Amino acid sequence: MTLLSTLKDKRIVVLGAGLTGLSCARYLHAQGLSFTVNDSREKPFAAGQYSESNFQQDFSHAKLVTGCWCQESIALADLIIASPGIDLHSSGIHSWINDSCQVIGDVELFCQVNNARVNPMAILAVTGSNGKSTVVSMLAYLAKVLGENAQLGGNIGQPVLDLLMPEQATDMVHSSQPDLVILELSSFQLETMNSMKAIAASVLNLSDDHLDRHKTMANYQAIKQRIYPQAKIAVINRDDQATVTLDSSQQMISFGSDKPTVGNFGVAGEAGEQALRFGEQMLIPLDKLPLAGMHNALNYLAVLALGYSAGWSLSAMVENLKGFSGLAHRCQLIETNDDIAWINDSKATNVGATLAAINGLSQTKAADSQLILILGGEGKGADFSPLSKAINESGAQVIALGKDGSQIVELLGGTLVESLDDAVAKAHELATAGDMVLLSPACASIDMFKNYMERGDKYIALVHAVAGGA
Repeated sequence: MTLLSTLKDKRIVVLGAGLTGLSCARYLHAQGLSFTVNDSREKPFAAGQYSESNFQQDFSHAKLVTGCWCQESIALADLIIASPGIDLHSSGIHSWINDSCQVIGDVELFCQVNNARVNPMAILAVTGSNGKSTVVSMLAYLAKVLGENAQLGGNIGQPVLDLLMPEQATDMVHSSQPDLVILELSSFQLETMNSMKAIAASVLNLSDDHLDRHKTMANYQAIKQRIYPQAKIAVINRDDQATVTLDSSQQMISFGSDKPTVGNFGVAGEAGEQALRFGEQMLIPLDKLPLAGMHNALNYLAVLALGYSAGWSLSAMVENLKGFSGLAHRCQLIETNDDIAWINDSKATNVGATLAAINGLSQTKAADSQLILILGGEGKGADFSPLSKAINESGAQVIALGKDGSQIVELLGGTLVESLDDAVAKAHELATAGDMVLLSPACASIDMFKNYMERGDKYIALVHAVAGGA
C-alpha cells in the first residue's frame, strides 16, 4: 500500500493559501484527493490569481475556507499540511487539533512521497540562521556547471512538491524530475519534518533569530538540530559549537576558519595568503574569490564540504567557485562614483547576520578608513548587545532607524533617524573617500517595508541619488 493510497479516505486540511499552500493543493488535486484549504485572510490570493469560483474550477475536489481559521475542519482533520509561516501555537490552532491527527509541512510530504519512489531523488539539505540562501544557490550553480541534474527547493526556489510534477515546475532546468534536490530549510519547516533521507545536511551557524516563535535559544537549536538524524553525513561548523551534531556516532565533515585536519575543510595562510584548504591541500586564495569576508569564506567551505559529500569533484568545484557572484541584498557592493564602498546587506534580518557582515567586511577595509553602519527595523525580540564588541573593535559609527532604532541607540550609541532616506543622507554626510557604508539592519523590515528586498532596493536607489552610479 502506497502513502497516497492511505490518504484516499482521509480528511485533509491545508493551512495557508499562499505559495506553499497552493503547491500543496496542486499536488493533492493531481492525486485525486479531496481536501480543504483554509486561510485566516479574507483575500489570501494575489491580485488576479484566484477568486473562490475559479479556485473551485481548478481544484474540483477542494473546499476553500477564508477569513478565519476553521475550528470544525481543523478538529476533524486526519492530516494537516501547515504552511511554515503559520505558528500553530500562537494562532490557537494547536488546541483544536485532535490527538490522532498527523501535522506535517509540504517538505515532509515531499520526503515521504520521495522515499516511496523506486528511484528517490537524492537530497542535500542546509539550514542555519545566516547564509543558507547563498550556500544552496552556490551549490545549485556548481551543480549546473558540473552537469548535475539538480534543483533548488524548500525555503527558496520552486515549491518542493512541484518537483514531483515537472509540468508545474516553471524554473526547472530539465523537463524530467531532478536526480538531486538541494533543500534550504527554515526552522519553521524543520518543526514538522522527520522523514528526510539526505546524503548530507548542515547547520551552518546559529544566532538569535525567530525567538518570537521559538521562545528560547535552546529550543531554536533543538529544532535546527532535527536536520542531522535525517542525513547520512553531518556537515558542521567548527567555529560554532551549537552546529555540532549531538550524535557522536554520526559521520561528520567539518569546516571552520582555522587550519583543518585531514578530511576536513578550513582556512590557513600560505606564503602570506589566506586560502581555503582541504586538510593539508591548499585549494584557492581568498583574494581570488568574488565574495569577501570570513563569513563568505565559511560559506564557500560549507559548499565544498556538501558537494564533496555528494561525490562531486573537489578540483572541479574549486575551479568554478569564481563564477558565482553572490545574491542580491547579501553584502552586495553598489556601483557608485564617489569612492565610498556602499554595501547593501538588507537580507541581514538578525543580529548574527549583521555580526558576520561587520566582522567579515571590516577585515577588507583600509586601516585608516571608517565603517558607517545602518541598523534597525523590527527586532523580533532580539538581543542587540552582541553587536557592541564588533562595533567597538571596528570603530563603526551607528545610524539607527525603525521600530527598534531607539533601543539600538540606547544600547550601542549612534544617531537615531526617522527613515532610510535620512539614514543614507546622514551616512553621506559622514563618509569620505575610502570609507564603507553598510546597511546591515539586524532586524526584519516589516515595520517600514513589505520585505527585505524592498528595503534593499530603496537603499540602492537612495545611494545612487547621492553617490551616482548605475
